[in-house]
Amino acid sequence: MLITIVDILLRGVAVGLASSITVGPVAVLCIQRTLSKTRRAGLMSGLGVACADTMMAIIAYFFYAMLESQIQQYSHILSVTGGIFVVVVGVVIFFQNPVPQIRRNRAGNNSLWKDFSSMFGFTIANFVVVVPYILAFFAMFGIGTGGTEHTASSLVTSLIIIAGFFCGAALWWLLLTSLISLFRRRFRPRHMLTINHVAGIVIGLLGVYTILSTFYNIIP
Repeated sequence: MLITIVDILLRGVAVGLASSITVGPVAVLCIQRTLSKTRRAGLMSGLGVACADTMMAIIAYFFYAMLESQIQQYSHILSVTGGIFVVVVGVVIFFQNPVPQIRRNRAGNNSLWKDFSSMFGFTIANFVVVVPYILAFFAMFGIGTGGTEHTASSLVTSLIIIAGFFCGAALWWLLLTSLISLFRRRFRPRHMLTINHVAGIVIGLLGVYTILSTFYNIIP
């Protein structure tokens, strides 16, 4: 029994880790915040992503069978909307001056809750891409979706999987922000400006790619 529980938990952790290890907009933003702000700001941003991913993992696990037709019906509109949102975020970051933010950080005027909530909302806004992505990793690690079965045993199994998923996702952001934080003190404000420009361009291009892939089927 214990071995089974551990196996299920580790599968959930593996899905959470695999789903989080992506060089996408959220990863770029978390790295940028860790460098321009503090390790805690980057970690809170990552936890915002982990919580949003966990919420979408719950949707994927329990409700995807019911929502699949609606998601597929409006997938093009949702993808384009998400892509536009990502492009806007990239433009804002590109033109953002990091010096005032650094001064606010030094003065102690930094909101960890804002870092958390903004990344939570940013991730949720791209659920049409994230939910199928999470489902793919569920299948990869041999985890079936809940479907219509709601027995006590299946519910406990589902809760263990979701708990493992969150632990895996949170672990990734903890490791990433800790690693990036090691190099943080070597950066100066002019380096931060360059990082903002690079991050803005990368995020903007990812948004454009999402939009173009919707119309031209770039993604197979």
